[in-house]
Amino acid sequence: MSDQPPVLHMLCGKIAAGKSTLAAELSSAPKTIRINEDDWLATLFADQMETPRDFMRCSTRLRAAMGPHIVALLRAGLSVVLDFQANTTDARAWMRGLSTEAGADHRLHLLTASDAICLARLKARNAGGEHPFAATEAQFHQVNKFFQPPSEDEGLTVIRHDPAV
Repeated sequence: MSDQPPVLHMLCGKIAAGKSTLAAELSSAPKTIRINEDDWLATLFADQMETPRDFMRCSTRLRAAMGPHIVALLRAGLSVVLDFQANTTDARAWMRGLSTEAGADHRLHLLTASDAICLARLKARNAGGEHPFAATEAQFHQVNKFFQPPSEDEGLTVIRHDPAV
């Protein structure tokens, strides 16, 4: 039995790009746990989130609480699929800091689905009613104004996921 070093998996992609679907696949690996930001935010703060500013405030509080727990999981030898958005340099720096603090490897999974693909998926996801948040097309565009693709100078190990069309 080989002991693989723990890995912090980070997910970067627009709303409905497939981050949570990929997170579920990644978390099926042995000794791997998935932590889903949307589930935690919906449980703790659903009644407080109307705007992107509200999301950032609540997400910041959640990250402050979860950070030490994530580091402890990595140090215990578990890989963590962090199903949080890694869509800004600040978010990725926070996540990378967790892997560094824990002495764990990291992978940034970059999902490259186009706006058209994401909007079609968002419409289907909203119709299904199973996701904790039903973003509108206007919210999709508003949130995506903040999207920052990763750059080489961030020093991340990037794995690109292009959509099967």
